[in-house]
Amino acid sequence: MSQAYQERVAAIQRELQAGSALDGWLFYDFRGSDPLAYRVLRLDPSRHVTRRWYYWIPAAGEPVKLLHRIEPHVLDELPGRTELYVGWEEQRARLSAILNGRRRIAMQFSPFNAIPYVSRVDAGTIDLIRSFGVEVVSSADLVQRFEAVWTEEQRASHEYATTALRRIVDDAFAHVHTALTTGQPLTEYGLQQFILGRIRDAGMTTSSPPIAAVDVHSADPHYGPTASSSASIRRDNLILIDLWAKRTEPGAVYGDITWTGYTGTQVPSKHRTIFSHVRSGRDAALEFVRHQVAAGHFPFGWEVDDVCRNTIRGSGYGEFFVHRTGHSIGEEVHGNGANIDNLETQDSRRLMPRTCFSIEPGIYLPGEFGIRSELDVYVSDRDAVVYGQPLQTEIVPIF
Repeated sequence: MSQAYQERVAAIQRELQAGSALDGWLFYDFRGSDPLAYRVLRLDPSRHVTRRWYYWIPAAGEPVKLLHRIEPHVLDELPGRTELYVGWEEQRARLSAILNGRRRIAMQFSPFNAIPYVSRVDAGTIDLIRSFGVEVVSSADLVQRFEAVWTEEQRASHEYATTALRRIVDDAFAHVHTALTTGQPLTEYGLQQFILGRIRDAGMTTSSPPIAAVDVHSADPHYGPTASSSASIRRDNLILIDLWAKRTEPGAVYGDITWTGYTGTQVPSKHRTIFSHVRSGRDAALEFVRHQVAAGHFPFGWEVDDVCRNTIRGSGYGEFFVHRTGHSIGEEVHGNGANIDNLETQDSRRLMPRTCFSIEPGIYLPGEFGIRSELDVYVSDRDAVVYGQPLQTEIVPIF
């Protein structure tokens, strides 16, 4: 057991004591069913574990590990005493004894599965805990505090990533311009691979390839070109690129931005109109967050989504905005903090200081084209900062 694990558990106990009215936090996993448990507790997710384990962190006092007798060492790095079980009856009896006298505990659970990103514990296990007379509440905000809050080093890595991605956007549009003016064939896949090369050149890595989408493909929010299926890029095409990456060192966090360009000197009127509606929703959400945070108020994720979505609804294009406004950003591009969402879920988590999320509204016209504009917002104690300037204010004419 290392000092780092002791400090992690001590930090969790301090958080539990800070007005949460919780008796503790119960972690449970069966064959990797809860990846959040491994991340919060800083365990190796690749370890071979075949039996159910529990780790109880009380608000005060010694933690307890409940492990199967054939796997007694799977939580050795964590502090606390160990209890072992073999049969299911013994497992239940020991778990009941561990939780005896506890009234209200946190688990990776979300009522009505409202926040599925956190709802990792199966319904049967929740039933079991409740049978002991214990109330189970969501650990969503606890997870956010230990998964989504950045260190200063992580904030700096995000600033590096967004600055590099912003430069890559310009490089990508310049690459398109060069290909078209010299008559070199270029496809969506070729542009995607060019962007990937620039990401590697910047000392960064990405969880999956970027999006490069032309015209009708841009109306598909999650379109991805492949080597065998990819449209050619020609004159008078709309091009949407969505790129995300982070530095390669441990603990680095992502940047994630989306831009649009047009391979002509005059961007069509309809494209410009749709972009203006998307930009208005994006900027309204950003201004709302800035105003609220400056006043010392941290809004819920769903509130920010409403501001953006209502702005786009007011333009008459609400039905074409078919995804949440944004997502948490961390060591994973889709992080474990509050999402900007009142569509796919109603995210009732508040934004927290020293966390980051995207604002990326889009309007997608089937059979025509789609426009998305994405920026990342880092929230400090009294400010909301966007790195990777300048922001996009109009579709980029590539000629």
